Amino acid sequence: MMKKTVGFIGLGVMGNSMASHILAAGYPVSAYTRTKQKADSLLEKGAEWKSSVKALAQSADVIITMVGYPKDVEEVFFGSEGIIENAKKGSYLIDMTTSKPSLAKQIEAAAKERGLYALDAPVSGGDVGAKNGTLAIMVGGERKAYDECYPIFSIMGENIQYQGPAGSGQHTKMCNQIAIAAGMIGVAEAMAYAKKSGLDPDNVLKSITTGAAGSWSLSNLAPRMLKGDFEPGFYVKHFVKDMGIALEEAELMGEKMPGLELAKSLYDTLVEKGEENSGTQSLYKLWTDYK
Repeated sequence: MMKKTVGFIGLGVMGNSMASHILAAGYPVSAYTRTKQKADSLLEKGAEWKSSVKALAQSADVIITMVGYPKDVEEVFFGSEGIIENAKKGSYLIDMTTSKPSLAKQIEAAAKERGLYALDAPVSGGDVGAKNGTLAIMVGGERKAYDECYPIFSIMGENIQYQGPAGSGQHTKMCNQIAIAAGMIGVAEAMAYAKKSGLDPDNVLKSITTGAAGSWSLSNLAPRMLKGDFEPGFYVKHFVKDMGIALEEAELMGEKMPGLELAKSLYDTLVEKGEENSGTQSLYKLWTDYK
């Protein structure tokens, strides 16, 4: 049986690797991104370039979006040139951007009216998870659509969980970001403390990453902090966006999130220092460069 054509929109730090895995698995892949140069490596591997969102939507059976902000999601999905207006009936629309739960519900409702299936499927694992095909993928939408798209999800990730109706994937990602936010403060403070106390921070990591303090951030991002590697696996500006969404959703539910508020305030300071395009591990700079 011929595999579905997958259209991929958004080829940034993570999207390029994700699309590459799908292509390597034998799926025909078409691509669109605002800066065509970002698609060059994927096109060299055999992907087909589409000159617009509309052209991609008209030709693909499964359309995956991995863009930056909710406003970008709205732009690619809605309007006369958008995905919903131009996708073939029966197509599957998968937004893997971290976005608003309310927008995921809006997309699904509009998709249903045109005989389309929509899933919100944000991911966790950063550039490492995207490159290795080991992402955690959190999916909201109709169970039947999830089951149909599971083979594609399994190419990009290892921990794939169906969370419930439209918006559930995005709500789950907010839980993920809330847990990371305060944890990143702990990782940065621990490394600053290790250095200040005269210990060898790399050696400290050998002890604490396997104990109760262990976390993905400690294992993967603390070493980057210590090496002075602040290249983005995940951008500060996108993390600030995510924390803002989580705080908005928490307020709507009447929940207080003091840890999240503190973390966002520290990352807001990083943005003020011009670090919006750095990786989230650059939080460490608040204890070193910006004291």
